[in-house]
Amino acid sequence: MTTHEILPHDDWVDARKTLLAKEKEFSRLRDELSKARRELPWERVQKEYAFDGPNGKVTLSELFDGKSQLIVYHFMYGPDWEEGCKSCSYIADHFEPAIVHLGHRDVSMVAVSRAPLKELARFKERMGWTFTWVSSFDNEFNRDCGVSFTQDEIDENTAYYNYKQQGFPSTEAPGASVFFTDDNGDLYHTYSVYQRGLDMFIIAYHYLDIVPKGRDEDYLSYTMEWLRLHDAYDD
Repeated sequence: MTTHEILPHDDWVDARKTLLAKEKEFSRLRDELSKARRELPWERVQKEYAFDGPNGKVTLSELFDGKSQLIVYHFMYGPDWEEGCKSCSYIADHFEPAIVHLGHRDVSMVAVSRAPLKELARFKERMGWTFTWVSSFDNEFNRDCGVSFTQDEIDENTAYYNYKQQGFPSTEAPGASVFFTDDNGDLYHTYSVYQRGLDMFIIAYHYLDIVPKGRDEDYLSYTMEWLRLHDAYDD
């Protein structure tokens, strides 16, 4: 038997309207934050980056694929890992339904990891994904974007992640970076986001946030302990 508060319909509607007022306030604040994000100053990309792609070397400029805006998801997959990060895979499961629509808003989206291309291709096939995924094994892109660290930095808790020096449990970290190219072909870094800022990309979490049990993670040793690769759940 439930111990949750139960109300008559009219009282329930009153309670729902009170929450609705808070939701509307949150929506307005989110719109303000999104506007501030778009108005953030940019920085010019100074380095030439070349990645390993399915058809050979591909530059950062070429990843735009004719669009002026590029979203890069920094997928945790180290050079010597047997498979990709399960949390990044959870996020990546949400990519493809969005990518077709992003393309019609002048946005290209790709994933980048430090694992060799052949390992990315193998895991991509296993997961059934078709999005563009390239390897930064031979360049400093991930480190320059603040998502790859040396083992010494991990051991000494000096990894610089999410704009501060801190401890991190892995030499690879998740994140997303946004780039813009102008009519002259100049490239600009406009935004990067890490840690809980990546929640916005996880649609399944937004669904869980509206059900009675929510994400139901408070009793776990870490938030995504329950998570599995989508082909690895027991049932």
